[in-house]
Amino acid sequence: MHIETGTLVALILYFVLLIGVGLGTFNKKESLEGYVLGGRQLGPWVTSMSAEASDMSGWMLMGLPGYAYMSGISAFWIAIGLTLGTLVNWVVIARRLRIFTQEMNNSITLSEYFENRFHDSSKRLRMISAVFIIIFFVIYTSSSFVAGAKLFNTAFGMDYVMGLFISAGIVVFYTLMGGFAAVCWTDLFQGFLMFFSVLIVPVTGVYLVGGVGETIARLSSINPNYFSMFTEATSKDLSIISIVSLLAWGLGYFGQPHILVRFMAISSPKEIKQATHIAMTWVIISLAMAVGVGLVGRVYLGDSLVGTAAETVFLHMSSMFYNPFVAGIVTSGILGAIMSTSDSQLLVAASSFTTDFYSTLIHKDASDAELVNVSRGMIIVVSAISMVLALNPNSMILTIVAYAWAGFGAAFGPLVVFSLFWRRMTLNGAMAGIIVGGVTVLLWKNFLAFTNLYEIVPGFFLSALAIYVVSIMDKEPSKEVTDDFDKAIAMCQKVD
Repeated sequence: MHIETGTLVALILYFVLLIGVGLGTFNKKESLEGYVLGGRQLGPWVTSMSAEASDMSGWMLMGLPGYAYMSGISAFWIAIGLTLGTLVNWVVIARRLRIFTQEMNNSITLSEYFENRFHDSSKRLRMISAVFIIIFFVIYTSSSFVAGAKLFNTAFGMDYVMGLFISAGIVVFYTLMGGFAAVCWTDLFQGFLMFFSVLIVPVTGVYLVGGVGETIARLSSINPNYFSMFTEATSKDLSIISIVSLLAWGLGYFGQPHILVRFMAISSPKEIKQATHIAMTWVIISLAMAVGVGLVGRVYLGDSLVGTAAETVFLHMSSMFYNPFVAGIVTSGILGAIMSTSDSQLLVAASSFTTDFYSTLIHKDASDAELVNVSRGMIIVVSAISMVLALNPNSMILTIVAYAWAGFGAAFGPLVVFSLFWRRMTLNGAMAGIIVGGVTVLLWKNFLAFTNLYEIVPGFFLSALAIYVVSIMDKEPSKEVTDDFDKAIAMCQKVD
């Protein structure tokens, strides 16, 4: 294994910065709310950049370019779905969720919010939601670890397992030390780094090929289907089911705990508007350029990347285009994409276990210091399980992400939407929505994948149907529940 000095310097500077943030935000006397939600003190820039950096992860700089490299501009169907989903999430969900979670007894996790929203004294809703959060975050985090291991293996010739331990170790360290504050501040920096990387690589590639016109001409000569939205470059025609499945990625946004928690943590609901503008600018440009990486890479690299290797197109191009130091910065951008998601996932999974299991069932009178330490312990446990799942170097990043994304989107998406907008929704309806959505994804993925319909579609709509039917058949929610809802709605109107 040989790493150029310039690249090594860039990576060391990057790692030192991340570790420094973790140490700088460490607080021995921190409350649980401070550790898992930053005390609801995030500004619009940190909120928006942290939300999008944790959202897009390594799949945006590896999985999506790899898909575009193999299939062509039909990859834009995913980008369109994600852009629309992001927009609706910020415009429709963000402000209301921020207000509702504070009004509902200052809920600091999604599971706690669900319990307080429906006055669930049995704790069943909280437990069920926590189970699905932990299951799908273990899967999701493993995808980030796979991306990190592939990066070190491709960029530096490092052993896959060694790369897995290094990328996971850095994330675990600064998340353990600084909690939510460390995660969000590192995400702000990593969001800018990702943006720089995803801009510079395709622009450089187009320049070296000979311009936009030459790039388009050469892609067309390789295969005209590279410019078809309805036929992939592999000559596979995209059916209505395939297009719906690609667009349906946008449905997942309403149920992603690591994104929704950013809305809960912003310092004021009034800052959501500015954060939305920042986030949408970042998302539209970044997704478009990520697809561009794959297209330009197909011209520049030819057909040299096959199968899972296609997801390393970004890495191959950056190492060929730039001097070692700049290549190290770009590589750090990809690492930033990976780490900005895995840190959030680890923290949310750990906080869910701590607040929804430990403090509820095991030690109800635990101090904040004890709960913070339990959260730190769970970060290590979740990361260890995720690393075991990530040991297969032939895993497709996009495939793993799709599974976990669907799980969260179907289990929690309809529940979040209904809980914020439907006064008549009941506790039993909420429980039915989580169970039906989560189980549908698990069963569809494992037994009905031959339909080629992305499992989030049946999962999301069956969950929504279950919530509605069970709530309507159930007795109306108590006056305490509807009064809380009305109070939160009044606060939303006041903020308007």
